[in-house]
Order: sequence, then C-alpha cells, then structure tokens
Amino acid sequence: MNTVKSPDGTLIAYEKTGNGPPVVLVHGPPDDHTCWEMVQPAMAKYLTVYAIDRRGRGQSGDTTEYKIELEFNDVAAVVDMIDEPVILLGHSHGGIVALEAALRTNNLHKLILYEPPIMDESEKPDEFLLKTFSEIESALDQGDNEKALLVHLETLLGMPPDEVDKYRATPYWTVMVNAAPTLPRELQADAEYVFDAKRFSGLTIPTLLLSGGESLPLFKEATKKLDNALPNSKIAILEGQEHDAAQTAPDLFTDEVMKFARI
Repeated sequence: MNTVKSPDGTLIAYEKTGNGPPVVLVHGPPDDHTCWEMVQPAMAKYLTVYAIDRRGRGQSGDTTEYKIELEFNDVAAVVDMIDEPVILLGHSHGGIVALEAALRTNNLHKLILYEPPIMDESEKPDEFLLKTFSEIESALDQGDNEKALLVHLETLLGMPPDEVDKYRATPYWTVMVNAAPTLPRELQADAEYVFDAKRFSGLTIPTLLLSGGESLPLFKEATKKLDNALPNSKIAILEGQEHDAAQTAPDLFTDEVMKFARI
C-alpha cells in the first residue's frame, strides 16, 4: 500500500494496480479497499486502479474528531497527486465523498457515483432511520460489532438473508465486522449532509449514476435528484441488483464502468 498526506496531515493509503488511464475507487461503509477485489482485476486490464482505504480503516490514519469534510479533502488529495486527469468512482457514503471531492480538484476526467444517500434540505431522517441508527450504536456499546453490522445490512440496506450468508462465508466478513465501529459517525454524517443542487450546477464533467434495479426507494430517489442537478449526467440501471452490485454482480458492474470509461 502507498500513502498520500491529506491537508490535515492524515496519511491516506491506497493500492495501485493495472495500467492505463487512472481511476480512483472510494468505498462505502463498512468497507475498506478490499471491497473492490471482485471487480479490480478486470478493471486493471485497461485502467490504473487506485483503491483507497478511507480514513479510519485499513492502513489509513484517522483523527480523534471526525468530520465528513476531512474525507472530501482526503479523496481530492489522492486525485491531485496523480499526474493526469482521473476517473473518480464512489459508492454509497463514498459517493457523497466523491461528489464533494469533485468540487475540490481540477484533475477529474469523469465521475461515477453508485447510490450516494443524499437528502436535500426539505428531507430529514425519518423514525425508521433514527431507530436503526440507535440499534447500531446500542450493539456497538455492548461490544457486538457483528450485530451492529447485521443491523446495517439487513435492516438499513434491506439485504436478503441469503446475501448476508454469502458475505459471512467469505474472509471479507471480518473486514466489515472490524469496520463496524465507524458506522455511526458515517451514517450520522450522511443524515446531516444537505444536498444543495445549486452548488453542482457548474460540475460539467461527464458523470455516470449507477442504480440498482431492486434498490431501496431512498437510493433510487437520490439518484434521480443527482441526475436532475448535474448538467452532464446519465443513469445506468443495474437490473436485478441492489446496493452492492460490485460484489453481487461484478461482471455487470464492471461492464457498465468500463463502457463509460472508454467513451
């Protein structure tokens, strides 16, 4: 793993593979750079892939006080250290981070966002979300990382039990369990983030918005908001998929990304 220093001095780690135009991958919660392992080899045949560990997990550093704005700067720092324009891809919470990082760098060629959970100023977390956040925090307070992770996957994301079992049977389950303590701060940051469409009216780089055909309504609605706000965007539906197609349908996910990358 290599590192780059963020403006606040935190070291952000990334794994570099492949050859070709650069793409920076920004994972969601509760992941690290290894969440891309099922798609990274195919992408690396044609692209130079920079898969980062967001702050607070993997080999990246962290600070005592968390602010989502620090993550915006982290990703911009990774993009800016690359010596040619970058394709930036962010998933879920990482999609919000990538979207905001796009306003903090002039080194982007294209942007790909997979269901960032944005809400505008007219929306607030409903009782369901608040109750779910509380359940996750309660499980973590009891030292039960796995229970917190299960609440996130099954209750918040609506992941079917058979999909959860597939994750549980892989080494990646340990990665997610270990990252579970970062869930409350990131979920809270997402809930407090206010999407102001006017701020992105000048973001004219080509943007692909990935959306699962079976995703929860909140993700589909967020994708539509982004498409309406961004001046040069288009939506690609991942049929039959939900919020984690990079794991559940890696070939489909990679095909959409590569098709857009080559345009």
